[in-house]
Amino acid sequence: MRRRRPRTSRVYLGVSIALAAAAAFLLHGYVEGAAATGVRPGPEVSIVVARTSIDRGQRLTAAQLRSIRVPAAYAPVGALRDVAKAAGRVALAGLAPGEAVTETRLARVRAGPVASLVPQGLRAFAVPTTLPRGSVTPGDHVDVLATFGSGQPHTERVAEGLEILFVLSARQGSQTGAGPDLGALGSGAGPTMNLIVLVSPDQEERLAYARAVGILDVAIAPAV
Repeated sequence: MRRRRPRTSRVYLGVSIALAAAAAFLLHGYVEGAAATGVRPGPEVSIVVARTSIDRGQRLTAAQLRSIRVPAAYAPVGALRDVAKAAGRVALAGLAPGEAVTETRLARVRAGPVASLVPQGLRAFAVPTTLPRGSVTPGDHVDVLATFGSGQPHTERVAEGLEILFVLSARQGSQTGAGPDLGALGSGAGPTMNLIVLVSPDQEERLAYARAVGILDVAIAPAV
C-alpha cells in the first residue's frame, strides 16, 4: 500500500518549489537587465602594468613591468601597449603592483632626471642649507628664509611650502642617503646639502636675489 506524504511535508515541498521558481525568474531578469544596460567587454588589448612597486622619480626597467590582456572597454585612457615604450622613462607618480602605466604617469622621452619631474609652469631651484644630512628626503616640504645684513638687518620668508625633488651633498654633488649628522650643525658651519626644490617663476627670482645678497636658511614644514 502506497504511503501518502503528511500534509505538512506537501506544504513545505510546494513552498520550496514556488521559491525556487521565483528565484530563477528574478535571476533571469537580473541577467537580462545587466546584459541590456551593461558594457560588453568586446575584444581584448594588451596594456602595460607595474610588476613591482615603483617610486616617483624612478627610471623604469623592463623587469619592473609586464604586459596583460584586458577587454578594450576597460583599458585606461593613455595606457601603454608595449613594455619597450615604457622602459627607460621616469615615473612622475608612484605605481603600485598591477597598476596600469599611462602616458600621464611618465615623463617625456629623453628627459633628464631633474627636468622629468618638473611640472609645466614650474622650475627646479637649488637651495644650500646647513640642515643635518638625512633630515629631509624627496617629497618633504620646506620654507626658505633670507637674512639681509645691509641697512637694517632683518629676516624674511622668501618662499614657503616648496617640495623637495632631490637632496644633494654640498661637497660631493651626489644624492645623500645617510642618517642625520647632528654634528654638522654649528656656528659658522657651511652648507652640508643642496636641496633641489620646485618653485614658480616669481619664487625663482626672489630666491635668486636672496641668495645673492643675503644668507638663506631652511625650515622644515610639517608632513601633510
